[in-house]
Amino acid sequence: MRAGNFLIPIVVIAVIGVLSSVFIVDEREKALVLQFGQIKSVKEDPGLAFKIPLIQEVVRYDDRILSLDTEVTEVTPSDDRRLVVDAFARYRIADVTQFRQAVGVGGMRAAEDRLEGILNPTIRAVLGSDGVTSNTILSADRAELMARITEQARLRALPLGLEVVDVRLKQTNLPEQNLDATFARMRAEREREAADEIARGEEAAQRVRALADRTVVELTSDATREADIIRGQADAERNSIFANAFGADPEFFEFYRSMTAYERSLRGSNSTMVLSPDSEFFNYLRSDQGYRSDEGERR
Repeated sequence: MRAGNFLIPIVVIAVIGVLSSVFIVDEREKALVLQFGQIKSVKEDPGLAFKIPLIQEVVRYDDRILSLDTEVTEVTPSDDRRLVVDAFARYRIADVTQFRQAVGVGGMRAAEDRLEGILNPTIRAVLGSDGVTSNTILSADRAELMARITEQARLRALPLGLEVVDVRLKQTNLPEQNLDATFARMRAEREREAADEIARGEEAAQRVRALADRTVVELTSDATREADIIRGQADAERNSIFANAFGADPEFFEFYRSMTAYERSLRGSNSTMVLSPDSEFFNYLRSDQGYRSDEGERR
């Protein structure tokens, strides 16, 4: 009974020791086995691995391609036109042993700080080199510049055990003060162009209005002339009809003229006329026998 009591703790301790000596390496990571801070082995292949319990520890690092966004960097190309550049890098841990020796216990955070200290000076050096202008950086030639930055950063990152896969420029803008000045200049140019367009539009509008006014005058003149001609022809035709009617029946023509005169002179509800008592104007109204002249002849 006493032997069984001693055996159980021994078995438990043995099981714990075996479990603590086994660890699993994922396919997405690399592992270092450390003993008192010194590297004893490197585990890069996925699967089970072993270590000495309580004496050795396992440190894991990501084996995938990682991304690092750099801080905004101000560069001055050869044309002295300052630009603000925002970039990012793709990198991976190429040599985990060298990486551990370079960054120590700082791990990935220390590695990214040191990598950013490599990227920003490299970006400024390449974009500020001779022959590189702001137009070059903003054009399709920036692909060649990014390749140069990537190559130089890769060489400088090798002592850290890192492999820089790619460096890309996300945004390239003018500094805030230069941006405001550029916008003001662009606004002034657009306002000048707008003023020119407005002036040209006003000039064209004046030409159109002048042409329209001249056309109106010409059309009105032609219409007035044609109306006068038609009116003259109508008056001539009317006079001819009157003359023919007077020649055919002078008495009826005189009667018609008197009725027309009555109609025109006696319009309205309160018409007043002052005439001589022996005026011939109302001869057709004084007698139902028709008009008589001073000689008393009936007409």
